[in-house]
Amino acid sequence: MKKTLIILSVLAIPAASFSQDFTIVENTNGATLGYSPNSGVKIITKDGLKFKDLNKNGKLDTYEDWRLPAEVRAQDLAKRMTAEEIAGLMLYSSHQMIPSPSSGFGAATYNSKPFSESGANPWDLSDEQKKILKTDNLRHILVMSLQSPEIAARWNNSMQAYAEGIGLGIPGNTSSDPRHASDGVKAEFNAGGNGDISIWPDGLGMAATFDTAVMKQFGEIASKEYRALGIGTALSPQIDLGTEPRWFRIGMTYGESPELTTDMARAYIDGFQTSTGSDEIKDGWGYQSVNAMVKHWPSGGPEEGGRDGHWAFGKFAVYPGNNFETHLKPFTEGAFKLDGKTGAASAVMPYYTISYNQSKDGTNYANGFSKYIITDLLREKYGYDGVVCTDWMVTHNEGQTPDQFMGKPWGVEKMTEDERHYIALMAGVDQFGGNNQVAPVMAAYQMGVKEHGKAFMRKRFEQSAVRLLKNIFHLGLFENPYLNVKESAETVGCPEFMQAGYNAQLKSIVMLKNKSNVLPVKDKKTVYIPKTYTPATSNWWGLWTEPTLDYPVNMNIIKKYYNVTNDASKADFALVFVNGPHYNADGGGYSINDRKAGGNGYVPISLQYGTYTATEAREHSIAAGDPVIDPTITDRSYKGKTTTVNNTMDLNTILTTCDMMKDKPVVVVVNATRPMVFNEFENKVNGIIVRFGVSEQAVMDIVSGKYEPSGLLPVQMPSNMATVEKQFEDVPFDMECHKDTEGNIYDFGFGLNWKGEIKDARTQKYSTK
Repeated sequence: MKKTLIILSVLAIPAASFSQDFTIVENTNGATLGYSPNSGVKIITKDGLKFKDLNKNGKLDTYEDWRLPAEVRAQDLAKRMTAEEIAGLMLYSSHQMIPSPSSGFGAATYNSKPFSESGANPWDLSDEQKKILKTDNLRHILVMSLQSPEIAARWNNSMQAYAEGIGLGIPGNTSSDPRHASDGVKAEFNAGGNGDISIWPDGLGMAATFDTAVMKQFGEIASKEYRALGIGTALSPQIDLGTEPRWFRIGMTYGESPELTTDMARAYIDGFQTSTGSDEIKDGWGYQSVNAMVKHWPSGGPEEGGRDGHWAFGKFAVYPGNNFETHLKPFTEGAFKLDGKTGAASAVMPYYTISYNQSKDGTNYANGFSKYIITDLLREKYGYDGVVCTDWMVTHNEGQTPDQFMGKPWGVEKMTEDERHYIALMAGVDQFGGNNQVAPVMAAYQMGVKEHGKAFMRKRFEQSAVRLLKNIFHLGLFENPYLNVKESAETVGCPEFMQAGYNAQLKSIVMLKNKSNVLPVKDKKTVYIPKTYTPATSNWWGLWTEPTLDYPVNMNIIKKYYNVTNDASKADFALVFVNGPHYNADGGGYSINDRKAGGNGYVPISLQYGTYTATEAREHSIAAGDPVIDPTITDRSYKGKTTTVNNTMDLNTILTTCDMMKDKPVVVVVNATRPMVFNEFENKVNGIIVRFGVSEQAVMDIVSGKYEPSGLLPVQMPSNMATVEKQFEDVPFDMECHKDTEGNIYDFGFGLNWKGEIKDARTQKYSTK
């Protein structure tokens, strides 16, 4: 007879906040079970093994039997669920903050009081969270800020115990946008994520390593940290091809190479989804697996004019180079053809954009509403049967003007919210991002019953339910969704993981110029670092920051390497830290003031610091029109208009420093989030280093020669804005690249080490020549 142990989980650690309130049951050679004594769940014994009676009916049901395949269990559970419960499973919550703030974005109450007045623990569920779990049957939660690993683990346990006590005992599946980047804002909108997790390059930074082994290692480590935080789904990777250099989200992609992006996608997902050894349950899935929701099908990269689909002014992706199929490759050849046993990314998110004139049925609906894009192409042509989840807020109403950050129902603006849910459901969508309310999903269900009959809609609902449930079963959450708080605290951001992330940061830094071998500066010389002016900028919700004049780096880090002076005449060399040319949070491309003055509202997006006039822009836009809020605008051309980036003063800082230093070396360190024009200052400086959001210390380890630079450009750097205007949004490698004073061309794959231009296996494999 197999031996079974029942252990009450009590941790011998000093902090009282680490105490647990769940029970662990271990099956010898079987699944370890975890349940809350307060949830009403009991343990059933059959064949000498222990199982959780999740629906509390006193018998072992198929979906409760951990010996069976996930597909079989999911099918059984789907049949037991009411339409309302399946509708709740189709919801994906708005961004949750742990704990919820007392005011502002994400505010919620605890026992009808703001958190600051409630006396609640930071890991307690808010009133809203209890409602969406119980009343709306929601089980997919997107977490944004987490105060600490300990609080995240305890909140997970509170949430799972609450969910376990409801209905069929379906556990919660918590998710996160990327949260490992050094810049918390750049880590995809995780405003204040936490600093305890390991820090890695993001997007273009990881691509600059040109190293899929580093990417896979990241996935393996990040998945362990995610699971220690209670996170079972990653809303990543973002594998849109970065073929449009002005798009502000290009910084989160893996660049413009279809081959490199495809390989990076495969490595990322294999790392996240694959469990091995005792952690594996079956087919590579297990207790260290994290579902990867790859985005954004069929690629949001070719945004017209570089404008972004989060706003009405950027709703169109265009294909002037007839290159639609190339943008599918990272999905069809990478995310859906993994090297690991899990086979394919478990979920896909379409982007907000309308893939203009690409649907064979003649519609121009946004990707999340397009039957052609989701069913005909993704499901049928490419055979994908994982979860399809809309991007956030696509069913909500848009704002009064194109620049407002509200709902994004592109192509179906005139429909009601209920109708938008129905058309997305019929297009093949399984889940609705950013929707906490079950009512519109049930309204869509009733529309389907009226049009197709109850049997048809029940089958359609169960189809989505099975897909969604399989992703929860794969992770072992039905058996044990609870976390050991002490282990979580020891795992997240542990020294081994932090070091691996730092090594990757070093590998991501690209040296573009090193005239007369000015770098490295190994001796402890004297450096001059100018202060930079940071203008007021607005965030997604229109809130403005205060302008500042300050050092752009932590000077205590600089002082570990060099002597620092405020007098350029006393310095041996200068380091100028700047950001690449950028706009407010919307990425640029639209001016409400231009619209109010009688223009069409559309303005250029510039990749240079100095004021730019778009004399070479298209005479007429490819796509145009907003049938609801601005129907009179039929042409979005911005030819002849002028724009200036927010940080235009960074150019003055560079040029002034060159004048102050006279003949002494000036090295510019650019923190880039997209391609940029270097011709405004390159011929004046001795060295240029590009980092993609990684830490200042990593930069200083390169500058000082502690490590040799090895990063390569994952995108082309244009020679001027004329070539940017003339390139096609959907075509990679179609710009004239900058040539510097040393004769080097800043093309895709270019980078320097101490000996000169890097030529190695990476550049050979991904060569565009």
